[in-house]
Amino acid sequence: MKPRILVITPVRHIQGVAETLETIGDVTYLDDPSSDDVSRRIGEYDALYTNPNKSNVFISRGLISAGARLQVVCTASTGTNHIDLEATADRGVTVLSLTEEREVINRITSTAEHAFALMMAALRRIVPGWDSVKRGEWDYLPYVGRQLNALTVGVVGYGRLGSLFAGYCKAFGSRVLVHDPYKEIDDPALLQVGLSDLLTESDVISLHVHVTPETLGMVDRGWFAGVKPDLVLVNTSRGDICEEESLIEFLEAHPRALYATDVLASETTEKFTSRLRAWAVERDQVLITPHIGGMTVEAQEIAYNHAARMLKEFLGSRVATS
Repeated sequence: MKPRILVITPVRHIQGVAETLETIGDVTYLDDPSSDDVSRRIGEYDALYTNPNKSNVFISRGLISAGARLQVVCTASTGTNHIDLEATADRGVTVLSLTEEREVINRITSTAEHAFALMMAALRRIVPGWDSVKRGEWDYLPYVGRQLNALTVGVVGYGRLGSLFAGYCKAFGSRVLVHDPYKEIDDPALLQVGLSDLLTESDVISLHVHVTPETLGMVDRGWFAGVKPDLVLVNTSRGDICEEESLIEFLEAHPRALYATDVLASETTEKFTSRLRAWAVERDQVLITPHIGGMTVEAQEIAYNHAARMLKEFLGSRVATS
């Protein structure tokens, strides 16, 4: 019998993905399902194909338990915090992700570019400026910005995306500080510093770290106590890195500070009830985009097609040995 694959993220707009999946087995597409939709149907499928960017579905223990035939969860992402990895391990369900697919993900620059775009939009007050024009106003005074060659930019995390972002800032003439206790940085144009120095000295801080027990909620009240009152904070990592109640307190106390983010805490299940999202609606201090860092034509084609090929190889090997 052919494997059955349940796809719970939009893929039919991405060249080649559906075609590859349909060579594996029988495919059902649910572009924007609820958790209940998936739970009701997962028992009929051998494989689940997902991505966290648009999904409202957390791959929970309950959902995994409902998947009586489920062998594999394949996510077209480097992050896996939308999947209960303990539950998949307990059930013997394999998780396929792009986390260690270095040759593939090194071709994807979109999230680092988006972090840079968020930073520039915040520094130059582009969104509130455009909003004022839509209101029929034409006044530059509320929207005087900053230029990068006069600023110190702190980069927290010097992996693939952090190193790309640091390079962009260096090219624009910024003084760039980097904090990453797990990397030795050999670029003489960058300054590797401790976290406290980075917090104290940076005009902009951009976060480029994975969610781990060490980084979960690391941007907290104590963290904000060490930064400049007009800090621009950029987050394209994961929302759960930032303790959002502490962030709101900091922004309320420092009206010149800005937060530009592509992610929210507990994003998969609580984005529409997010206090930060509601708080930001009435203010100009927060810029939120809907997790589009990796959502370019090029990045989607690279990531989603490679994930589909990984799934094909996995299920093909299972069929060959059965």
